[in-house]
Amino acid sequence: MAASASFGDANAGFQAGYINGSVNNPTFHHHAAPEPSETPSIPTIIIPFPRDRDFVRRDTICDQVIRASADPGSWVALIAIEHAYQLRDKSPATWVFWVHASNKARYEQSFRELAEQVKLPGRQNAQENIFQLVSSWLRSDKSGKWLIILDNLDDVSFLLEVQTGRQDAQGSTSSGPEDNRPLLSYLPRCQRGSVLVTTRRQDIALRLVEPHSIVAVGSMNQDDAVTLIEKKLGALEDDEDVETAGALAQALEYIPLAIVQATSYIAHQGLRYSMQKYLKKLKRSDGQKTSLLDVEGGHLRRDWEAKNSIILTWQISFDYIRKSRPSAADLLSFMSWCDRQGIPEDLLQEMIRTRNASQDDDKHPGGDLYNHDDSERHGNDEPANNDTDDDSQSDSSVSDGLEEDILMLRDYSFIQLVGDGTSFEMHALVQLSMRKWLEAKGQQERWKQTFIKCLSSQIPTGDYENWKKCQIYLPHAKAAAGQRPKDKESLLDWATIMYRAGWYLMEMGLGQEAQRMAEDSMKVRTHLLEWEDEKRSWAMSLVSDVYSFLGRWEEAEKLKVEVLEIRKTTLGPDHPDTLTSMANLAATFWEQGRYKEAEKLEVEVIEFCKVTLGPDHPDTLRSMNNLAYTWHSLGHQMKAIVLMRQCLESRTLKLGRSHPLTHNSAQLLADWATDLG
Repeated sequence: MAASASFGDANAGFQAGYINGSVNNPTFHHHAAPEPSETPSIPTIIIPFPRDRDFVRRDTICDQVIRASADPGSWVALIAIEHAYQLRDKSPATWVFWVHASNKARYEQSFRELAEQVKLPGRQNAQENIFQLVSSWLRSDKSGKWLIILDNLDDVSFLLEVQTGRQDAQGSTSSGPEDNRPLLSYLPRCQRGSVLVTTRRQDIALRLVEPHSIVAVGSMNQDDAVTLIEKKLGALEDDEDVETAGALAQALEYIPLAIVQATSYIAHQGLRYSMQKYLKKLKRSDGQKTSLLDVEGGHLRRDWEAKNSIILTWQISFDYIRKSRPSAADLLSFMSWCDRQGIPEDLLQEMIRTRNASQDDDKHPGGDLYNHDDSERHGNDEPANNDTDDDSQSDSSVSDGLEEDILMLRDYSFIQLVGDGTSFEMHALVQLSMRKWLEAKGQQERWKQTFIKCLSSQIPTGDYENWKKCQIYLPHAKAAAGQRPKDKESLLDWATIMYRAGWYLMEMGLGQEAQRMAEDSMKVRTHLLEWEDEKRSWAMSLVSDVYSFLGRWEEAEKLKVEVLEIRKTTLGPDHPDTLTSMANLAATFWEQGRYKEAEKLEVEVIEFCKVTLGPDHPDTLRSMNNLAYTWHSLGHQMKAIVLMRQCLESRTLKLGRSHPLTHNSAQLLADWATDLG
């Protein structure tokens, strides 16, 4: 019984409380349906950023990059967007992949997107090791030449830690030996491909590549900096303009990010604004940066890129935005709490709606924005749609306002459009500056709560149908994990995020990560909610399922028994959530070899389901699947095959052939038939 963990209490009854399969044979844990044959993709460049038309070629650095990456199998550390496009121009048959490496969640998301772009068979199977899948393809002749860019690798720990599979009761893992290895080992060193790393930390670069393969990208020289200013502001008309541009570049310490922010501000002010005026403003603002730097406690000073000039240019632009368009400043404040990459537009729209609702209710900023609903039970893929004119006008107003805010933030080089235009990212230093400004102004908790409120309403449950959206929101849930709020209502929203993210991590087979989030959710809910509150028992049930997944059967059983007693008392013996708990407890019995106890509960569950839900309800079919496997384990092979065949026929009609549960039943039935000869 490959305990696939029951999350039905949070959404729809049983929810695969267990897929009957061997602990030591994960074959029965969420099989993906057979994938249709697909036309292989042709090599292309997969980078979420457009080519920078204002790129200034710094000859020494560019030449070093070309030399360092010329040899097959090489790894190079540098900043690389333009290099990727140049490589694509010179070698159209070469794959170019951009992998976000700021944290584990973004890293895995990039690998899944890579597999999707290449159309790798098996990529849609959640139990497939996506890193092994990509690694095997990169090593094979099918891949051809390739370049992988690991961007923003400033913390290498998640790449070096050994990945472990699911544990059984004895502590052994159900995964194959290929799973028990660090993520870094999946990046091959082979003749057909190269890896290029961008990092601000030399110590990390030295851990990954040879010293001669490190290309240091520091400040610009005077000529390159003036060229960048000219590209951003237009041709410099005379020697005086060139001299002023040089003075501006010097004041900004020749740092590209600071120059881009400053020229964005100048360009946005119009024809009457000059570099001279900006220089004067820069000098006046110099004394205002101290508080921001002091708040950070030295972290900004340690980052070679975080010079005073970046703080100054950010502060000048932000002060202007705050006065001229407060809603754009609000948006930047909100985005500073997200993972800095892959910020979805849906989440930003939710922030606008939340802010507007707060204003409509005549509540002060940062007031009570929390109105809990029951979306956790019914899922929350889409908000309710009443098709009213008011709703249509409201949605239009949200979109229009958001577009104008985004345009201003992009104009000032605070955020960047990514991929298909439905997500955004911001520079780490812009995000850091924004959060420290909020802290200095005493607004940190307000925006933390707003972020958590909006994220809790957008992150979906871990149902199979939501996996794609879960993948997008997981990095932001992980960002929220370290931002535990103080307010009670906000804390409950935070627990919802931990619950749903933990559920999804469970479905992805990441038990240790799921455990941390599930336990955080349970601690908050058991402390703040009444004994009979269903969300309290949902959190307990999730933790028990994580324990089952990790092979901690005694701890799992203790929690499952407690949840079952609560539900019998508060909901009654035939309520779907009570039946879920019975099914999950039966799964725990099965995993410990207590087949008769499991059978007794499963027979009771299936009879309740048939009466309460109907013979073809998905939850009834789950209980049929589980009882069939228990009978097979007891040696009742023919009874098991007959019941599983009924389950498969009904699942095919109700769920479709492509659903993982349908494929689970089909695979089991085929295996049993083979065993019988």
